[in-house]
Amino acid sequence: MDILHAIGNTSMVRLRKVVPPGCAGVFAKLEWENPTGSMKDRMAEAVISRAEEDGRLKPGDTVIEYTGGSTGASLALVCAAKSYSIQIVTSDAFSQEKRDQMAALGAKLTLVASEGGRTTRKLILDMIEAARRLSQEPNTCWTDQLNNLDSITGYYPLGEEIWNQTKGEVDAFVHSVGTAASLRGVATVL
Repeated sequence: MDILHAIGNTSMVRLRKVVPPGCAGVFAKLEWENPTGSMKDRMAEAVISRAEEDGRLKPGDTVIEYTGGSTGASLALVCAAKSYSIQIVTSDAFSQEKRDQMAALGAKLTLVASEGGRTTRKLILDMIEAARRLSQEPNTCWTDQLNNLDSITGYYPLGEEIWNQTKGEVDAFVHSVGTAASLRGVATVL
């Protein structure tokens, strides 16, 4: 089986002890079942596939992205499965574990030094600028997660899964938010 076929269609379980009986049905989607343990695998597969479809990404190209972790690991997994090189701009401000995971999945890392290990506005802007410069090289495709609408559509299937697994009985959706692509994608469907 191709590892990309393991993305999505994650289990949903009912949490029976978080509210009093008869009060509400609360369910949790087990997104750790995705290959890297993250829902970001959904977005990464969608972003890479769409770039292939519209010609921005061609065989032999290198994918460029800036990230602190989960997006990078997910993109590295998808790129490895599709035989693309990937260069990720990251920083010492992010966990060594995430940097190790990205590297283990085949990513070449470019580190941007932080000020005292802190994530600051300047650091993020420096990372974006480093990715922009790398993307000027020939045979590159910058996925640019914060400005790429394909990252939102990558989460439509998650919304569809939630709708189908609950038989359309959704009154509320609770979700932690980073870049908000997942929230926007799921909310569009629900």
